[in-house]
Amino acid sequence: MTEKIHDIWNARFINRIIDSMADGVFTMDGQGRISSWNPSMERISGYSAREALGQTCQILQCSRCFGRNCPANIEKCQILEIGQSEAKECLLRHKDGHDVPVIKNASVVKDDAGRLVGIVETVTDMTELNRARERAEAAALRLAEVHQMNNIIGRSHAMQQVFGAIRVAAASEATVLILGESGTGKELVAGAIHFNSDRREGPMITVNCSALSENLLESELFGHVRGAFTGANRDRMGRFEEASGGTIFLDEIGELSPFIQVKLLRVLQEREIERVGDSRKRKIDIRIITATHKDLYARVREGQFREDLYYRLKVFPVHLPPLHERREDIPLLVDHFIQRMNKKTGKKVARISHEALRIFMDHPWPGNVRELENAIEHAFVLCDREQIETSDLPIEIRQPGAAAASQTPVSAPQKRRRKLTRTALIELLNECDWNKAEVGRRMGISHTAIWKYMKKWDIPLKQPAS
Repeated sequence: MTEKIHDIWNARFINRIIDSMADGVFTMDGQGRISSWNPSMERISGYSAREALGQTCQILQCSRCFGRNCPANIEKCQILEIGQSEAKECLLRHKDGHDVPVIKNASVVKDDAGRLVGIVETVTDMTELNRARERAEAAALRLAEVHQMNNIIGRSHAMQQVFGAIRVAAASEATVLILGESGTGKELVAGAIHFNSDRREGPMITVNCSALSENLLESELFGHVRGAFTGANRDRMGRFEEASGGTIFLDEIGELSPFIQVKLLRVLQEREIERVGDSRKRKIDIRIITATHKDLYARVREGQFREDLYYRLKVFPVHLPPLHERREDIPLLVDHFIQRMNKKTGKKVARISHEALRIFMDHPWPGNVRELENAIEHAFVLCDREQIETSDLPIEIRQPGAAAASQTPVSAPQKRRRKLTRTALIELLNECDWNKAEVGRRMGISHTAIWKYMKKWDIPLKQPAS
């Protein structure tokens, strides 16, 4: 009696396990009739257990069994001959008519005497995984598009030399050092080299070496094993390992500490790494591209950067010119960023005025292409016309030195020409052709504050038709 109770509890325990599984599980008797159907099968197929019990597995209209469509009955199913089927991807027909991608497996169950007890099938829903795959593939495609050569804008002689260097670098496995001021597009060039190389199908991993402390950067690059330091609760793969088969781009390489410089030199020489806290060496298959805005050779002379590492990194240097040395590319870049911002914002800005473009051509661009892109984005916030005007540009570009001057404290009477009332605000809006930013500048307050006053006093945001 005790043994019988024990068997009952075991059966209940097993049924509870099956019912809690994320995978679908169902069983069939010797005649191929469904004898059990767990809740996950109800979710995956849309059929309740009441609807499925007593039916054959044909209810699922599986697209593939042993390399062919589901047979008409159990006698024609090869599962009885083979004993089990290997896991295979196929499609099941949901109750509402759509196909569900799954991985299906089946096994025959026999008793100790070799008699058939039944068949167990497991079904893993692949819908979410397939969606994740599609999202990852789409993201990789977008990333590849961003790093295409035609996204590096320029017709100047200096940029033609850069394009030539990218093509040569992409055709080799040499370590590349990209040199250029901040904002010149070093990451775009690194991406163009990777996505035009034989490693394009592999990952491209980017690490900013100036963004992390020495200890964090070591763990980020090399990974660590559990217990290597406080908080290391599990093994973690580093970025070098993640880049296997592809490219790792180390930006701001001039910021590396002497300790990390030694470890990077070993990676370049041996093409192997050790995780933090581990003694096991791991081989890696990567291409290394680095970049810096600093004079790396000057740092070598000053004793701040290893000379042997410097020469290992600059096997093939690529020099990016600052924007002020290729001013003929500014109109092309402006058009490119206007089109990009139109897509991003839904606006229909067609062009930039001659006066605004002239200001751009005369500006020294200490922030290079990134500064130019930010200036266009700033203009899009203010511009509600087809043409970007001078008044839409950032003040530091319109009036060099104004940004520094604006830091000097100014008394309230000097800032405001008049007390701000509804009538005064409307007068100012009319004077400034309803350019809120210009009104804000005249009043010494932000254009956001102007918008708030307009909302408070029920003033339309656009100039009323006369």
